[in-house]
Formats: sequence, structure tokens, C-alpha cells
Amino acid sequence: MSPVPAPPRSVFTADACACPRDVHERASQAWAARRLATLLGWEFAGAHDPRSPSPQPGRAYFVPDETLTTAQADALGIAGEDDLFGGVVPHAFVASKVVTHALPGPGSAAPEGWAHALGAHLAGTVLPGFSVFDPDEVEAAGLRLLALGGQVRLKPAQARGGGGQQLVADPQALREAAAALDPDSIRRYGLVLEQHLDQADTVSVGEIRVAGLRLAYLGRQRQIRDRQGEEVYGGSSLRVVRGGLEALQDHARDATERTALRQVLAYDAAVQAAYPGFYASRRNYDVVAGLDPAGRWRCGVLEQSWRLGGASPAELAALEVFLAGDDGQPLDVSCHESHDPEQAPPPGAQVHFHDPAAVRGPVLKYALVDPVPVLS
Repeated sequence: MSPVPAPPRSVFTADACACPRDVHERASQAWAARRLATLLGWEFAGAHDPRSPSPQPGRAYFVPDETLTTAQADALGIAGEDDLFGGVVPHAFVASKVVTHALPGPGSAAPEGWAHALGAHLAGTVLPGFSVFDPDEVEAAGLRLLALGGQVRLKPAQARGGGGQQLVADPQALREAAAALDPDSIRRYGLVLEQHLDQADTVSVGEIRVAGLRLAYLGRQRQIRDRQGEEVYGGSSLRVVRGGLEALQDHARDATERTALRQVLAYDAAVQAAYPGFYASRRNYDVVAGLDPAGRWRCGVLEQSWRLGGASPAELAALEVFLAGDDGQPLDVSCHESHDPEQAPPPGAQVHFHDPAAVRGPVLKYALVDPVPVLS
């Protein structure tokens, strides 16, 4: 008797964060869920209603807007990485910027579940910095970093990308910045203080695991100007290979990419060991390389993303090609964001947001499978 084929799964978007999202972020999330449903032969079921009965185990697949906690995943019936495009952590803070750095001292305030040994394990993979959960410790931690020379970057833990970050270059500027911070936010979410690098270049390293297929990528981010003249994320150019992060070792193009990959592998393993309840089908790491205050070249993991992100449209463009069959060669893909209302998407673009009248954020977002290598 022939085996009965498994029924198609239902793909839902899920809102894990009560914080407001821009229209372009919502559009990208819905596009990704629809695209995954199409590529895998499943059905797109729209936004999950938390008031509705939980889907049968193994029948639902979720595309959350944020990394989920174990409690949130359990409520949705998610049992492992095959049930979502994203990640699950035992504590919410593990998915934020604070997990990258150690506390200022052994007696410093920390949330329940904090892995105190992780900071020492990550020291060789990240820039000098601290994670702070006590407003009274911000200034002292910042002064320790200023003593190394150069500028210090203050990064709110709950902000996405570079949102809300400040650069301070001297004790007075640090004091003023610290005084303006929301103390309740620091106690609840934490604050990262980190050494700033000049002439910085950002490397993207990541992996997706979908329907039994693992793809990994390595590439560079690009910066553009928004309509206010501020420098913002403009997209990424990625080289994608079949396999996990380890499969990238023969595809790094230069010393920066080789170092970035080595640091990401160590970072990923250290977090997995520190928080055994963590799992993710989408892993993305931003690694910065540049010059420290002494003019020495430095490289370090800035942060992790275990959720739908800016590079995800390019990831799904690559997934389509590999699902259709490939010859084992690396694939070059790219994603693009534009703040120019006059710009039109190029031929062959997979557009996931386009609104020239958008009042904030990008007006155009698309992905491309590049016909020629983009990293040479």
C-alpha cells in the first residue's frame, strides 16, 4: 500500500511583541509567510489569532515578528525548529543585544536566568563592552570603556538595528546621555555599552533550516541615506551555499570574512551551551570590522537575530533556487532597501514592499537572485 501523503501545513504570521511595527515590517512578514507557503506547497493562513484553538501538532508553521520565548512557543504548539521560521529562547533577554556582553562586575544586577559565565566565553568574539541592568552602573561602565580611547556606543537592548543608539566621546557627554536614559527601561531590558570602531564594515553570517534543507550565507551589508540624510541599512549581498555555518569555511573571500565566520561559529556554540533551551531555524549574525582607537584592526560580533530580518527576502530567494535543484555551486543573492520615492524595482526583483508615499522607513524593499557573483 502506498503511504498516504502528509496534508499540507498552514503557515501563519504571529505577533510575539506588543510593540508597534512599521507598515513595511508588517508587509515583509506577511510576504515571507506567503512565500514560504508557496515554495513548500503549503497554505497561507494569515495572522494567527491567539484566541483561536491551537492548531494540531505538526500542522501549523509560524513566521513570528520576534524571537519567541519558550512559553510563547509552547502556547503556539511549537515543538522545535521545524515549526517556525525564527528562534526560541528560554528567556526574552537571550534574544536581545545584552547577551553579547558580560556584566560590569560579579555583583551587578542581572535578570533571572542570566548565564554569568557566557561573557567570558564570548570575550574573544565581540568588541569590548558591558551589559548593564542598573541605571547607577551606566556611567561607571562607560568610563571604563572611554579609558580605552575613542568613542563609546550606547545601545538600548530592546531597539531593532541601530535604533536609539548614541555615541559619546568624553565623560561629560557620557554623563548627559546616561541622565537622559529611561531608568525603568534599563532595569527591564538592559543597556549595552560598547567600543566604537572607525571605518567600519559589517559582515552578515547566517543560516536557515527549512523543510529539511540547510542553507548558509556570508556577505556584506551596505549603508544608504534615508530622506533625512541619516545613514541606515540599505541591504545585503550574500553568497549562499548548501549546508550549515561550517560549510562556509571554504567560501570566505578575505581575512575579514574568515575572522567573522570564526567568531560567529564560536559565538553560536557558546550561546547554545549556555542556554540549552535555545533553538532556531533562522540564525543571522552581524559582525563589525574596523579600526579601534589605537588604529588597530578589530572584528567582533555585534548582535544576533533569530527572527525574520532584513536579509530574509534574500534568504527565501535562495531557498527557491535550491529547492528547485542546484549543481552544488554557491549562489549570489541580494536584498535592497530604498528611501527614494522615485526609484522603481529592477527587472526580476521579488518586491515585498513598495509604497512611494510611505511617511517613514524605506519606500521600496526587494530581493534579487544575482546573475553574476556580487562579492568578487
